Amino acid sequence: MKLDWVAQPAAPGHHRAELNWQGRPGTAGAVASALNTWQRLRFEVTEEGSPGCDGVRYSYTPSLGMFTGVTSAAGEVLVPEGRLRLAVQEAAAGGSDLAAAIDRLTGRAWDEELEPFRYAGDGAPVRWLHAVG
Repeated sequence: MKLDWVAQPAAPGHHRAELNWQGRPGTAGAVASALNTWQRLRFEVTEEGSPGCDGVRYSYTPSLGMFTGVTSAAGEVLVPEGRLRLAVQEAAAGGSDLAAAIDRLTGRAWDEELEPFRYAGDGAPVRWLHAVG
């Protein structure tokens, strides 16, 4: 497997690469764990859902660390019912801001930080990461 590195217009002096891949369910977690050891990368690894397995997206930035979210077929982060109930309970008890809690549960800060890096520039092709089970 060879990565084609090109200039990253969102961060002059940096480079970007994208790779399409196929693998067994769970491979995205192994890939994200391996990339996470580098700690100076910004990355997203996305595994599409397959029969019996939800989709998942791993997002990492040096300033925020790792975010992991279960995803829908449309790529939206799905928040488990129990986590939503806890956020509502904590907000009702005055322990937290509900909007901020939902932002954390959906990975909003990661999306905002990674958005400028998601688009190919300087003629680089856009490729999506996925796994097929």
